[in-house]
Amino acid sequence: MSWAKRFITSNVGLKVLMAVTGMLLVAFVIGHMLGNLQIFLGAEALDGYAELLRTSMELLWAVRLTLLAAVLIHIYAATVLTLRSWDARPVPYEQKTWLGESYAVRTMKWGGVILFLFIIYHLLHLTVGVQGISPEGFEHCTAAGGGELRCHAYANVVAGFQHWYVVLFYVVAQVMLGFHLAHGAWSMFRTLGLNNPRYDRIARGFALTVGTVVSVVNCIIPLSVLIGIVK
Repeated sequence: MSWAKRFITSNVGLKVLMAVTGMLLVAFVIGHMLGNLQIFLGAEALDGYAELLRTSMELLWAVRLTLLAAVLIHIYAATVLTLRSWDARPVPYEQKTWLGESYAVRTMKWGGVILFLFIIYHLLHLTVGVQGISPEGFEHCTAAGGGELRCHAYANVVAGFQHWYVVLFYVVAQVMLGFHLAHGAWSMFRTLGLNNPRYDRIARGFALTVGTVVSVVNCIIPLSVLIGIVK
């Protein structure tokens, strides 16, 4: 067995894989959030953003495939580490510490399952627009003549969040995402060796800030549509 294979199959290697893929996914989530915030600038801004993404399908698919690989590797590493942890210690620790065995960590496993299901639903709902999941009349982009595209992201988002139960599922998923990001960002610092007590407070503050901001902002968008602020 080569040293590379031994490393990536070891607990340390799996944690590094989780940290690296986690960084990629956190960067995407933040970028996705910032892009979606343009809905508050109106239809022209959000549709223009969607049109910009569609101008380079090669780059778009490269990003999609990279994110898919990151998600699969992240899930694989988390699953293997969880199973090994259960085998090594069938009886849980009695003493629990902040972001170590706190509520956030104890919900990481089920939260990860909810997020995985949410990703599938989100893709079917707003990215693919599957009939029965998305409203009738859903369409991404249409030819506007002269080789230009006219995207309808704003109308799709507004139509997609007209039902309270859809918004509720999104909100629950985003709360889980907040916990996941908070614990993941904190663990990332520790995995990469940045767990010096002098910087622990900074790492903790950064982790909580990222998780809270992303969760709150991502909840505001569907809620704003549901109550009529965005229409």
